[in-house]
Amino acid sequence: MGRGTSRSRLALLLALALALLILDARDEENPVSTAARAAGDAVFAPVSAGVSIVGAPFQGTYRALVAAPGAHERIAELEAENARLSAALADRKRDDRRAEDLERLLGLSGLGGYEIVPAQAVTQVTSRGLASAVTIDVGTRDGVHPDMTVLNGDGLVGRVTRAGKETSTVLLLTDADSAVGARLEGSQRIGVAEGGSRSIGDSVPLRFELMDADAQVREGDRIVTLGSHDGAPYAPGVPIGTVTKVRDTPGALSRIADVAPAADVAALDIVGVVVAGPEKDPRDSVLPPSPEQRPDAAKRPQEVISSGEAR
Repeated sequence: MGRGTSRSRLALLLALALALLILDARDEENPVSTAARAAGDAVFAPVSAGVSIVGAPFQGTYRALVAAPGAHERIAELEAENARLSAALADRKRDDRRAEDLERLLGLSGLGGYEIVPAQAVTQVTSRGLASAVTIDVGTRDGVHPDMTVLNGDGLVGRVTRAGKETSTVLLLTDADSAVGARLEGSQRIGVAEGGSRSIGDSVPLRFELMDADAQVREGDRIVTLGSHDGAPYAPGVPIGTVTKVRDTPGALSRIADVAPAADVAALDIVGVVVAGPEKDPRDSVLPPSPEQRPDAAKRPQEVISSGEAR
């Protein structure tokens, strides 16, 4: 049979199919439509049977594979192996992330001259049912005691409030009971960073209150721990966070600003307890490079002067 003849027959079949669709959409009681459908069945039945004959071996093979002895056991084995490999991959990713966290922690502690004991945050729920503290897996046997600074690779996390033999409780800097002596980067302006959150996930940020109402503070300014000579309860120079908003407080005796914490306390894993403070105040050396250079960057190493002093 020639190629032209095959194409002619295919075109004829398509035309018949279209005609049947049109007739089928009309009244089913129409004798013309009924006769046409009967004719169509006669034409297309051999084609349908041919397709079924061609596909039958494949369907039979699939049913035979599924019904073969041990097939279900093999499928279960493959599913179990897939689950094991997926879990191993997740463990590998978690280990890689922890290795990166530890590397950043060691880098920060090296810059500040802090002697630390690495730890892992094992829970973020306190006995009061609040997420304002974490339990870490180090204690007195590791040299950890109350009023020691806790940080991670980004900055301040909180301070130890209770130390057992093997675990310790850390009050987060975002807790409403937390207050940290703080200093503006590049200046001698000091204040207090207070927590405003009763639970992790609360949108209330840290609040930084400057002791001098005339002191200038702007969005993007960073603050670090003021610290003390013995490092208790906070070591000096640890990054606390970045000012996100300066509140309008006319007539007040202090300036107040909202601060975004440097450390994400809602996703803690690897942390470090400062068991010995630096020999000297690291000042701003622990802070990462500023994300942008301000026009008055040359003034930043000096003390920020107030508007009254400028006059």
